[in-house]
Amino acid sequence: MKQWVLAAIAAIGIGAAADAAEFKPAVVFDMGGKFDKSFNEGVYEGVERFSKESGVKYLEFEVTNETQREQAIRRMARKGANPILGVGFAQGPAIEKIAKEYPDTSFAIIDSVVDVPNVQSIVFNEHEGSFLVGVLAAKASETGKLGFVGGMDIPLIRRFACGYVGGAQWANKDIEVLQNMTGSTPAAWNDPTKGAELARSQFDRGADIVFAAAGSTGLGVLQAAADAGKKAIGVDSNQNYLHPGIMLTSMLKRVDIAAYRVFKEAQAGELKPGINVLGLGDNGVGWALDEHNKAMITDEMKAAVEKAEAGIKSGEITVHDYMADNTCPY
Repeated sequence: MKQWVLAAIAAIGIGAAADAAEFKPAVVFDMGGKFDKSFNEGVYEGVERFSKESGVKYLEFEVTNETQREQAIRRMARKGANPILGVGFAQGPAIEKIAKEYPDTSFAIIDSVVDVPNVQSIVFNEHEGSFLVGVLAAKASETGKLGFVGGMDIPLIRRFACGYVGGAQWANKDIEVLQNMTGSTPAAWNDPTKGAELARSQFDRGADIVFAAAGSTGLGVLQAAADAGKKAIGVDSNQNYLHPGIMLTSMLKRVDIAAYRVFKEAQAGELKPGINVLGLGDNGVGWALDEHNKAMITDEMKAAVEKAEAGIKSGEITVHDYMADNTCPY
């Protein structure tokens, strides 16, 4: 009887402890590739960190077209992978479908909410981190005009833009922010040429700092800033190293931590289903300060962004979330 009870306890939930010899995690990267120097690469860094620490190898697949998402996730499930981590909101429908087909397999998804009992959904308060880099941009701008280049025109990227405008206006009520989205299809994440064109247009209209939230497309934005002698703000991963002296900062979205925790918790039998929101209060988002940009961040700028950060954490400052009502009041 005692043995039966212990076995039943061990089998409860998606967090059942994984046998080290059988533990086989998997990750499906989305469009743009795992070396996009941004969103996907952040996830890659997280799962690589887990692999190096644990000695556990993981299965992986890089999606190059939309039809591959469901195929790749199902193939991982058939191979016995557990857990399976899907990267990006676009994998939501596939994760939902396949998680129902494989109820004994643990799944996780970054940037989407999938309401299935064996799925952990990880989302971020991107608007909070964007607010902070907006503060820095407004304080650093010499023209009073900023730019924003988004990738695919979806509410998630509008959330970045709205938070950025909110922070800029909090720091300088007269600031102007020019905005462009790259496109309305997944190809918008992987078009550096178009990103560069949009950035140059914004520079021509007076912007002197542009924030790119566009995956690999953002690399074109950063290069355009370097070519024009302007400044840029990176996204997701710390991109300051790409163009030292040009990169004012990067808005950090700690998908690396999220990915690492998924594998780590699953291995320990502690991965729980439901929604996991990572924001400023738990270091899920932030801004990058390192040897590549510290000379560009004045004491006044640092004081302003630290005041904003403290205000958001205390609740004194409320950052509007575009995804709550698809509006931006700033």
